Amino acid sequence: MDPIVDLDFIDNRTPEQAAACETKVSEETNTGKARKLYIESYGCQMNFSDSEIVSSIMFEQGFDTTSNIEQADLVFLNTCSIREKAEQTVRNRLGQINYYKKKKPEMMIGILGCMAERLKKSLLEEEKIVDLVVGPDAYRDLPNLINEVDGGQKAVNVLLSREETYADINPIRLNSNGVSAFISIMRGCDNMCSFCVVPFTRGRERSRDAYSIVREAQQLVENGYKEVTLLGQNVDSYKWASEDGTESVNFAQLLEKVALVSPDLRVRFSTSHPKDITDEVLHTMKKYDNICKYIHLPAQSGNSRVLELMNRTYDREWYLNRVDAIRAILGEDCGISSDMIAGFCTETEEEHQDTLSLMDYVQYDYSYMFFYSERPGTLAARKLEDDIPLEVKKRRLAEIIEKQRETSLNRNKRDVGKVHRVLVEGFSKKSDEQLSGRNDQNKVVIFDKKHYKKGDYVNVFVHDCSVGTLFGEAVG
Repeated sequence: MDPIVDLDFIDNRTPEQAAACETKVSEETNTGKARKLYIESYGCQMNFSDSEIVSSIMFEQGFDTTSNIEQADLVFLNTCSIREKAEQTVRNRLGQINYYKKKKPEMMIGILGCMAERLKKSLLEEEKIVDLVVGPDAYRDLPNLINEVDGGQKAVNVLLSREETYADINPIRLNSNGVSAFISIMRGCDNMCSFCVVPFTRGRERSRDAYSIVREAQQLVENGYKEVTLLGQNVDSYKWASEDGTESVNFAQLLEKVALVSPDLRVRFSTSHPKDITDEVLHTMKKYDNICKYIHLPAQSGNSRVLELMNRTYDREWYLNRVDAIRAILGEDCGISSDMIAGFCTETEEEHQDTLSLMDYVQYDYSYMFFYSERPGTLAARKLEDDIPLEVKKRRLAEIIEKQRETSLNRNKRDVGKVHRVLVEGFSKKSDEQLSGRNDQNKVVIFDKKHYKKGDYVNVFVHDCSVGTLFGEAVG
């Protein structure tokens, strides 16, 4: 999954996309367990999915969850290392948590996730209130680590695994709207993009048992969920084989299996890598109405030389070929979004213009846009000079944002005057008299509540739009 960074987004994010630059806090579960877990999750969708796995493991060890940190016996911060700002946010939060630790000295504090993996034992030395540090492949070891801390010791396990997928763990759905859920289908990443820390913090790529994924989707349907998002750093490289070697499943085949769970279950996925997305995947999307016609296809740059420096393993021509295939197979209305980096190492003004022209060609529905910031340990940090002045990066980013705002508005105007099937996710942010949901292309649609409720599929006639939202009226 390509990095998603909390800088200068335009305002048309879905709840899942907004979550990528926000914090999620555990909700209340009260089943009479002896101790309480409070967990804050930062970063990408994979982190929020991991927190659900952690909560399940800790539930079996006698912990309910709480949304009130003052009630917690154990506090976890599930962290992100994509940007320095993300790590600094966690350090600042630890300073705030120290206030609660002083009031309740027996409270345990743990750092989970990518920051734990990247900084390892140094966190225990630098942040004195931290009791345990646990990497994303070591969550099964949490019971043992908690016992060590209960015994008065600091604890750490940041070992990466080539096998761990947590396939047998039934996640506890945190912050769930009861309508949409994540299903992690793979872990790690084998792509070595030069700007990215993910391969170093999440390890090598491995795919989860296809039938465990289908079972999880079936269980979600039985529990009333209407939508799943299949998650992976690079879902298109999903590849599972049975132990006896008699069966193998690629991503297109997995998509089909999940789509067949129920025709009323919407299926989404994230993130696709341009080098791996195949026509087979696109034809599978076309075949099933309940597979949403939306693809997050990060470009990062529109210039082939810069893409080579980024080690993206495709060039501009290849990327445009994939976009052309999407439009040819799925139609012009298929939603496409992207990630864009402004001011990567040695990027010239002409190469920046190539990014703008790529955006003109593709006509993205929305994008995640940020300027390049060097991350320690990455290939770019070791081999390339971060030589673009900050004011130039910011100016280029502003041009990319303005381009995307224009394109997003134009794409939304195409939807005015049409009827869209919307899955209601809850009330709109501004009024309990209006509902909010998303259409097939992952766009937020707002309409008057009437008799409809969360979890309903509603046909909505769209009569107006903004850069980030469609506005309409239910038509039955």
